Amino acid sequence: MKKGILFILATFLIIASCSKSSDSGGGGNGGGGGGGSTSCAGVASSFAANVNPIIQSTCATDATCHGAGSVNGPGPLLTYTQISGARAAIKVAVGNGTMPKTGSLSAAQKSTIICWVDAGGPNN
Repeated sequence: MKKGILFILATFLIIASCSKSSDSGGGGNGGGGGGGSTSCAGVASSFAANVNPIIQSTCATDATCHGAGSVNGPGPLLTYTQISGARAAIKVAVGNGTMPKTGSLSAAQKSTIICWVDAGGPNN
């Protein structure tokens, strides 16, 4: 039990240290904090065609984020297994706008990731 709590706390701290600061203040719409208000009707959320390209172009860019050798948050996000294993944390970080740490995702990209996670993160 104590190990589980420590693991969750450590994961949260690592993700928070990798995330961008929220000094912009604006926006914040489209799936905030976990996507409770995101409608997935008509959202394309295939892992291979939609989700993975977003992750690879915005998250798995280098070792300072979630590329090869990364120790940030869940570590590298290069494979389906790595991304699927971190999908709950990815959903929260994308939904609340703390990720990606550089740049931003469009509302459609956020919905794609959130809806894929909500569908159980299928390898499709």
